[in-house]
Amino acid sequence: MSFKPPEKVREILDNLPTKAGVYLHKDKDGRIIYVGKAINLRSRVRSYFLKNVDSVKTARLRRHIADIEIITTDSELEALLLEMTLIKKHQPHYNVRLKDDKRYPYIKVHWQDPFPKVTVTRRMVRDGARYFGPYTSVWAVHQTLDLLRKIFPYLTCDRTITGQDERACLYYDIKLCNGPCIGAVNQAQYRAMIQQLMDFLQGKSDHILKNIEAKMTAAAEALNFEKAAEYRDQLKAIKRIVSKQKVISSATTDQDVIAFARDQGDACVQVFFIRHGKLIGREYFMLEGTEGESDEEVLSEFVTQFYDEAAHIPKEVLLPNEVEEAMVIEQWLRQKRGTKVTLQIPQRGKKKELIEMATTNAQDTLATLKQQWAADRSKHVTAMAELQEALNLPTPPARIECYDISHTQGQQTVGSMVVFVQGAPRKSDYRRFNVQTVGNDDYGAMKEVLTRRFERYKESLAGELHDLGQIGRKKETAWALLPDLLIVDGGKGQLSMAQAVLAQFDLADEVPLAGLAKREEELFVPGQKGSVRLPRRSEALYLVQRVRDEAHRFANTGHRQRRAKVGTASILDSIPGVGPKRRRTLLDHFGSLDDIRKATMEEIASVPGIPVDVAQAVKAHLA
Repeated sequence: MSFKPPEKVREILDNLPTKAGVYLHKDKDGRIIYVGKAINLRSRVRSYFLKNVDSVKTARLRRHIADIEIITTDSELEALLLEMTLIKKHQPHYNVRLKDDKRYPYIKVHWQDPFPKVTVTRRMVRDGARYFGPYTSVWAVHQTLDLLRKIFPYLTCDRTITGQDERACLYYDIKLCNGPCIGAVNQAQYRAMIQQLMDFLQGKSDHILKNIEAKMTAAAEALNFEKAAEYRDQLKAIKRIVSKQKVISSATTDQDVIAFARDQGDACVQVFFIRHGKLIGREYFMLEGTEGESDEEVLSEFVTQFYDEAAHIPKEVLLPNEVEEAMVIEQWLRQKRGTKVTLQIPQRGKKKELIEMATTNAQDTLATLKQQWAADRSKHVTAMAELQEALNLPTPPARIECYDISHTQGQQTVGSMVVFVQGAPRKSDYRRFNVQTVGNDDYGAMKEVLTRRFERYKESLAGELHDLGQIGRKKETAWALLPDLLIVDGGKGQLSMAQAVLAQFDLADEVPLAGLAKREEELFVPGQKGSVRLPRRSEALYLVQRVRDEAHRFANTGHRQRRAKVGTASILDSIPGVGPKRRRTLLDHFGSLDDIRKATMEEIASVPGIPVDVAQAVKAHLA
């Protein structure tokens, strides 16, 4: 039986242009569920609704398409750029995308400053700084910097460097800073050291080794044995790092090697970074949304998403197979780099061996990760079984909801709802509540939070019963699903409050409930006088602790954000000429109070709706 799209979609299909552009598939709620690009929009979009489609994923996707938005472009390159922007913004469920909801970390060298510091950041901006990365592990970034600082002792303090300070800090004494604050080195010497650090991060280590060896020899000949010993230790540290860098080819080689492995819907991409002929690092990236996609499509999506965020575009990118629209991607990479970039699919020789090596690494990494996931799932199953037995639950608690309250002396009270499914956090279902009805009253705050949560349950249930007749299945949302175990952080008092709320909604018999006492980590359940103490080394206790800690973290984060907004609002509202509307305008434009403070008066005055006299008042007040 052929698939018949809704009437609205059929009308759109009949009027599609033949130009290049981007298409956005939307579901009945208006959510963007897929973004794609096409040389010919009419041909590409209509292919989703042919009698026989090319994959199960496409068949599944088209059942949810209720609307299609079309954006035409003047070229394939414009379509590629727009597609990347929209995927990054909307993270559509059916697109192939990097499996992470956060930005990857980079090493940032603040080269625009007179005495550059070296920090870790997750956001690249055009501020004159130099960036190195991305890395998949912030731990690995800090480990790299710890080693580099012993070789290149860069600044970490917030002093204004004049060279006239009387005393240096402790880091100078332990040789983790070379003391520009006291004039131990001047600006030119300090920046030369930072340049060497950047060279080292780019794989240029030979001249650095020769330079330090020459300094060590000169210091020894001058009988300055203490300084010679410092240079000796630096050499040892550098050689320790360089020994891990494998020499691949000629000293001018600048290339990335990309390969991937796939297994039952999982995809792992391995990237080797070769700079100046040396393999200076490797990273792996997990992809989601790859089920039913061709290898060419998976590789194309990774290349575009990865290099959209990468700090460096190499001259060559070696790939295991062809990618879709390779010429367009090469053109885009050339624009980003400023010089020619080639995508190569090597068939023999050293480059083919590198692809095979990266492929083996990807396969090994994916196999290791799947073993870890299996072990974690085993622990989760054990934890849920232990909780079921300890709390006398009707079923293992596959879905656990935990609630916590955070405030400062009753101000800016925030409640959190965190959700664990099969023992793992489901962050898409997390919710925060800005408590409105009570002040310094944890019990009242919990009552409001739970009441609002189960009011939403009743609303969603009513809405889904209506939808059930239309689409034949229940839609799963954070509100519509009842937990298999509800935990309130706070012990007997909060437990009683939760019981009352569940009774109010006739859910006392449907939602198992427990209160977690903070001190002894004991659980209280309705109708049981004593507490339940989970064994100290049990998987059940570890799971409860993770759930509780996550609820506490989520509530505290929300409270801090709410408190910061109130603080920012009070500071801006105290400035003559700035009311709620202009305050919102300034924050929307600059992003934060600190960014407003850093802006010049001219930049503030350039914001629509901010007169010059108000800009002057803002600058004077925040100076």
